[in-house]
Amino acid sequence: MREYRYTVDRDGRIFHEGSEIVDPLVLRFFLLAMQQTPDGRYLVVCQREQNWFEASDTPFVIQRLSCVTEREQLVGVELYLAGEHHEPLDTESLEAEGPYLYCRVRGGAFRARFGRSAVQQLAPFLVDDSGALALAFRGARHAIRQASSP
Repeated sequence: MREYRYTVDRDGRIFHEGSEIVDPLVLRFFLLAMQQTPDGRYLVVCQREQNWFEASDTPFVIQRLSCVTEREQLVGVELYLAGEHHEPLDTESLEAEGPYLYCRVRGGAFRARFGRSAVQQLAPFLVDDSGALALAFRGARHAIRQASSP
């Protein structure tokens, strides 16, 4: 079985041997087929090829959001990752670790980090809730828990 190695930078861009992978179909395939091995590495198997991914914390980086508001309240958030893969935000999975904001994607299977642009889009809806960070969403405050590790 052939093996290939990819790196994922802090912005969620995927590189192979120094060249950025930009084909949206390939990027979407990688994100949808990715699995985490018992030793914590990320792998995509395609036909007779093993494609290994290295990332500083997670290969899933939310690059931008589509925010839906009604009467100035946030009522919907669609997360966009590499290759224009998108899915709705699970507000219950929000957590902060150090300066970074995370949530779960792919049905809760993976941790995704909000990239700079995504955080800027969400910032107007982040509120203080008795000294803790929360998301104002659908008329309620959703606590963002503090995580100590992924």
